[in-house]
Amino acid sequence: MAKKFKLILVAGARPNFMKIAPLMHALENHPAIEAMLVHTGQHYDEKMSHSFFEQLNIPEPHINLEVGSASHAVQTATIMERFEVVCMNEQPDMVMVVGDVNSTAACSLVAAKLHIQVAHYEAGLRSRDRDMPEEINRLVTDAISDLFITTSKDASQNLLDEGVSEAKIHMLGNLMIDSLVEQLEKAQAVELKLTGLSGESIQIDFNKPYTLMTFHRPSNVDDEKTLSLLVDEWIKVSELLPVVFPIHPRTQAMLEKFGLMERLQAAPDIYLTGPLAYFEFLKLMAGASLVITDSGGIQEETTYLKIPCLTVRPTTERPVTIWEGSNQLIKANEIYTQAEASVRLDRSGFGVPQYWDGQAASRIIKLLEQFTALN
Repeated sequence: MAKKFKLILVAGARPNFMKIAPLMHALENHPAIEAMLVHTGQHYDEKMSHSFFEQLNIPEPHINLEVGSASHAVQTATIMERFEVVCMNEQPDMVMVVGDVNSTAACSLVAAKLHIQVAHYEAGLRSRDRDMPEEINRLVTDAISDLFITTSKDASQNLLDEGVSEAKIHMLGNLMIDSLVEQLEKAQAVELKLTGLSGESIQIDFNKPYTLMTFHRPSNVDDEKTLSLLVDEWIKVSELLPVVFPIHPRTQAMLEKFGLMERLQAAPDIYLTGPLAYFEFLKLMAGASLVITDSGGIQEETTYLKIPCLTVRPTTERPVTIWEGSNQLIKANEIYTQAEASVRLDRSGFGVPQYWDGQAASRIIKLLEQFTALN
């Protein structure tokens, strides 16, 4: 019997698992490819534990490096040190990394130095803002990858402009949308029982218009002046539509540090929750009239769902979401003004990018099958 092609799939943060899940499902009992899931443990919270894997129907990782939080340098170095041992022991034929977190760059570096083929899913995304640590991770990973799987035409063009051979670039769709398509019906069936930060029950009529909001980027939440301005804008938006705000631990810590938490909690129509499980968050997002965020992945999900999205960032590595009409880059002091305009937008004019159809995993598996046949 021929030896199976051994593929290590690396995930380090919550969005990575939403991208990995459809591949793990498609590769289950594959006759020619043996898939191994490695969780670096870069990000951990309770919502990332059992319920998260259960909802996405992801098998428990074969290996958890349990790296935990640290500075960028320490975290990257620790991932490299521990992942090298995994590669030496497992002798994979290929390592596939996804996205742009520290795990992505660290594991691709280890594999490349051990002469193991590297595939990068979500290759070619560029914000052209090197103040973002994710942009550095993207550039490093794409500089040493062998196979480039992109989610949009602009990403493929970025790679061509950087000198990557066209034969190595494959635009195959968006795995995050695969997860969304597969899980949306289950998420819609979940009964939303949100609790506040003190454990109190949140009473809000989800059949009426509301805004969903997420913020976590250091450029937005680590500066007192910027965060204070954001709080002003958030409160004004809540007077337009109730705001549901699953608050990131980093954001909560900064609000408390700068003495802004009481102002936010005093606003009658801002509903603060802790981080939510995937189904609960997906149902909230699908039902929202407006999403305000500084996240990358949420720009993609709202594009597929055709929900107006205001992204509070100077740049985006996902310009396709803007071209399709649903997403808009704005400044912090524009949130209320743009929110007022966005809730009146005609969603029928919004588009969805090519291959964002829930079938990206099957196309990627076909590519891997072709690749294994040639190697």
